Amino acid sequence: MANYSSDLDRAFHALSDPTRRAIVVRLSLGPASVSELQKPFEVAMPTLLQHLRVLEEGGLIATAKSGRVRRCTIRPAGLDAAAAWLERQRTTWENRLDLMEAYLTEHRARETKHGKRKR
Repeated sequence: MANYSSDLDRAFHALSDPTRRAIVVRLSLGPASVSELQKPFEVAMPTLLQHLRVLEEGGLIATAKSGRVRRCTIRPAGLDAAAAWLERQRTTWENRLDLMEAYLTEHRARETKHGKRKR
């Protein structure tokens, strides 16, 4: 469980920055070189490399060097921990809201039955 939590923390940390999220979106379209990734952003190369390092440590991308070119690819499985956690949260809150809705419906029906409903 500690490893799962650590993976989850790294994934959310990696996704916490808008530039890194944009890089993930770009790489979801296909692999790209570091220089291709830098073009749409107004960041220096060392800053971009830092973002890529965080994404790689978060398990969201992989990089490989071929000659002088470093290519980046998305690792969709890196999002699994975050997606699973978010799905559990969504399910929990949907269940809570369903219970609240049922309670309110029952409460309104009782008020209407006893003539206490005021508008």
